Amino acid sequence: MAEGRYIALEGGEGTGKSTHARRLGEALDAVVTREHGGTPIGVLIRAILADPVHHELTDKAEALLIAADRAQHLEELVEPALASGRHVVSDRSVYSSLAYQGYGRGLPIDEVRAVNEWAIGGRWPDLVVLLEVPPTQLDRRLRHRALDRFEQAGPEFHERVAAGFRALAAAEPERWAIVPADGPIAEVEGRIREVVRQRLGL
Repeated sequence: MAEGRYIALEGGEGTGKSTHARRLGEALDAVVTREHGGTPIGVLIRAILADPVHHELTDKAEALLIAADRAQHLEELVEPALASGRHVVSDRSVYSSLAYQGYGRGLPIDEVRAVNEWAIGGRWPDLVVLLEVPPTQLDRRLRHRALDRFEQAGPEFHERVAAGFRALAAAEPERWAIVPADGPIAEVEGRIREVVRQRLGL
């Protein structure tokens, strides 16, 4: 039995990752999941990470909690699904830690990468789709919803995260594809499907 393919949707807050992960997963009959919070244990970790009340959470503790969620997620859900021949579509992946805790929080990238390499056992996504939306549109998308702890971080933080994603994509062009995520949902969905067909033949 052929192993399934592991596809991650990445990007900043409000870029449509959850919506398009679900739509792509339906199109591929894939397991659809998310980081953080893709397992019951991950849901508990996500509650700590996302709640703005936890303002005292240090950057290093944040990085370690996310790595713990990821270790559970890969072993409990992602790896068994791939081994059974199912494709997996994930809203975020290990690369979010490099962008958010590395570039965004300013933690040493090599250390964040090493901790997460251990957490995932070397199982990086086969394809990463980076969704990009102009900042003015992101502001409109986030304006009318309750913001979590990450979404409440200042604009400089989110600029560093966006720059981090672009740097990560530039360093591994064979693994990444950048997709403009502004415009109608169906149009963006079509762009993503075309990328997946071209890169993975799915």
